[in-house]
Amino acid sequence: MTRRLGRSVITPLVNTQPMVVDSVITGGTLVTADGTVDAGLAIDDGTIVEVGVEEALPDAAERIDASGRLVLPGVVDPHVHVDDHVSLDTYQTATSAAALGGVTTFIDFAWQGYVGEESRWDEPTRLSEGVEEKRSNADEALIDFGLHGGILSERSEIFDEMSALVDDGITSFKVYTAYEFGLSNGFIHEVMDAASDLGAVTIGHTEEGDTCERLTETLKRHERTDPSWYPLARPDYTEATAAETLARYAREIGAKYYGVHTSCAKSADVFERYIEDGSLIRAETCTHYTTLTDDVYETQGQLPVIAPPLRGERDIDALFEALATDTLFVVSTDHVAQTRESKTAGHWWDGPFGANSVQRSLPVFHDVAVNERGFSYPFLVRKMCTAPAETFGLENKGTLDPGTDADIVLFDPDESWTISAETNASRADYSIYEGREITGRVTRTLVRGETVAEGGSIVGDPGHGEFVARSRPNWSV
Repeated sequence: MTRRLGRSVITPLVNTQPMVVDSVITGGTLVTADGTVDAGLAIDDGTIVEVGVEEALPDAAERIDASGRLVLPGVVDPHVHVDDHVSLDTYQTATSAAALGGVTTFIDFAWQGYVGEESRWDEPTRLSEGVEEKRSNADEALIDFGLHGGILSERSEIFDEMSALVDDGITSFKVYTAYEFGLSNGFIHEVMDAASDLGAVTIGHTEEGDTCERLTETLKRHERTDPSWYPLARPDYTEATAAETLARYAREIGAKYYGVHTSCAKSADVFERYIEDGSLIRAETCTHYTTLTDDVYETQGQLPVIAPPLRGERDIDALFEALATDTLFVVSTDHVAQTRESKTAGHWWDGPFGANSVQRSLPVFHDVAVNERGFSYPFLVRKMCTAPAETFGLENKGTLDPGTDADIVLFDPDESWTISAETNASRADYSIYEGREITGRVTRTLVRGETVAEGGSIVGDPGHGEFVARSRPNWSV
């Protein structure tokens, strides 16, 4: 089932009124979710004010030459972890990495604090406190950011908070079915029902936690310490089982539900069934699941230990088939910053899970999807820019439409280069793509008309990024 996004192909306009704007971008090829056009665009006061042929654009204080470049909407990454109990990045390091990678907006998580063996909190805290804590990072941010609300314990107070949080632009809430902060199915059902009443989205990390824990204990008992055993601790059917449960809840409730980091064919099949019946369900995969297979546990050891695990080549093929039909709507990163030391300190079951990716996601996915598999540039923009913006109520992001934010990426589709962690802006000092040769590179990133990264360097100032309050998304289009 292919779903169309509610944006049209940009039609070059003719300037009818003389004016002087802040900047114009000329000489490039503009790419939207629906097509490409050789045209320029004009930017004023952080907004795209006009799109058209170069000679019809207004005069500008700065003229940016995009010859030989693609002009893309800034990437919207709806799934990152920054400055919290799972990720070492600060907002300055994470947003610097994002800017270098062409990401102009990401959505991080604000957390409801809980007390547990793996918790960073000494006492329970309200989700609204977590939102305040994360919003205070704006003075470090180079790019714009939104927040999901992360629910980590079964405390009824959350239902007293949700309405005010939605009014403040926190229009999605994440639940887990695994880890020590995983929630019972009954409580997840209650959260989904409450979010639905508010027009908000429920986001689910879906792995069948009890089964994963028992499988892990069995492997530990048999001293299966090599990381190549790790995928057997969290097999694809545990992911698909939990995905099925939450998708069924969403269908029965009539709730908007978003499944994160889909890694395998079995889970993609689940989403296909529920999406085809008209349910309000969307799902993502991540760049690494479309790029790497579980063979990397033999070559990279514990560095690529993420949850769910990397799968096989047939799963990658299935994920691309699901992306092509909009069964999978979005490509994200699930960015988590850890160091090589922290990733390799114990056995694979000791954690921490996660991998840094926000700086590499666009060029890597471009290389795999466009260069290797022949997908179009509008497909790339649809999955990484327009669809995530529309899915999560970012009305002025993910597009090159006049009147929207001038979040723009200049991308050289022909430059070949080799990925090295030496150029990481993140606090992570390794890359799961280390040594990978790819073609396609970000050359300049603008956030609301200001250049924040150019030529592989950060040129913007921390504090340019802003918290973005999101609207209640409309998934009926």
